[in-house]
Amino acid sequence: MSFPSLILFLSLWVSLMSPACSLTCTSEKLPDSKKTFFNCTDLPTLNATLHYTYDSFNSTLSVAFVAAPASPEGWTAWAINPSETGMVGAQALLALKSNGSLLVKKYNISSYFLLEETDKLAFDVWDLKVEYGTSGKYVIYASLKVPWSVEKPYHVWQVGADAANGRPEKHDMAPENLSSRAELQLAASPTFPGPAPADGTNSGSRRDVFICSLVGLLWFSLQLCSEFAEMI
Repeated sequence: MSFPSLILFLSLWVSLMSPACSLTCTSEKLPDSKKTFFNCTDLPTLNATLHYTYDSFNSTLSVAFVAAPASPEGWTAWAINPSETGMVGAQALLALKSNGSLLVKKYNISSYFLLEETDKLAFDVWDLKVEYGTSGKYVIYASLKVPWSVEKPYHVWQVGADAANGRPEKHDMAPENLSSRAELQLAASPTFPGPAPADGTNSGSRRDVFICSLVGLLWFSLQLCSEFAEMI
């Protein structure tokens, strides 16, 4: 391969790999370093991310939902809708401040106008907690039992600006708020989780960080090669 061809090849490779390195969830460190997840996705709206592992053996989904509220006194929520594709029918986990403390509550969203706090959702939930993340974000952790019949549930996420008396107020009706839903591909998750990495990143993160570091090194080498080519 000639020198100009090598430079062209490296340029194409770096350009193809660079978009993957712009993702945030793969390098995102969760505040609970003991928790690790096989998958993560940068959700398409509201600057939110979801880390998750699905154990098909016992139909258990473990998640960490990361998002910032619309204001410092606002709220964030993540939900599974086992039967519909939108907000109505969603079983939600909602984080907010109440009397200065950060809490996570369970809600059954039975209609667009009725938000019911409940002790029990349509499926079992355990290991439920919320912590402060970086840059004012809330991190909601939970494990839940997904019905066997639900292979591709829809999940819904949302943020709001106000929570009065420990109760969330309505969220904005902007396009990104109204489109904050997607199908969650459970079957893509491995069956059994492995040990947690010592640095708190998810199990796929270290590979992705290595790849992005390699891209950066190749980009630097490409710049040197280009300068060298101009000299000869």
